[in-house]
Amino acid sequence: MALKPNGGMCLIREQIIEDPVSGLTIQFAHVPGSDAPFRLRIHGDLPYGDRELLFNSAGEEAGAGTALGGHCRPSWLREIRD
Repeated sequence: MALKPNGGMCLIREQIIEDPVSGLTIQFAHVPGSDAPFRLRIHGDLPYGDRELLFNSAGEEAGAGTALGGHCRPSWLREIRD
């Protein structure tokens, strides 16, 4: 893992972003009470399956691997119209 020298914190809300060009869906999630409470999930037609990146409370990478469960379209998801 490489940390940017003097890197600042990046605040990102929980959300799901669908990118129609790449066909990927990116999900930012918070899992309170976990050793790695911040998660970035990438869903789509990936060669080794969906991916999950875990971050600790300091914002540092805590692990990565194949996302084994969970849906990327939870019940609260709704389209935002301008």
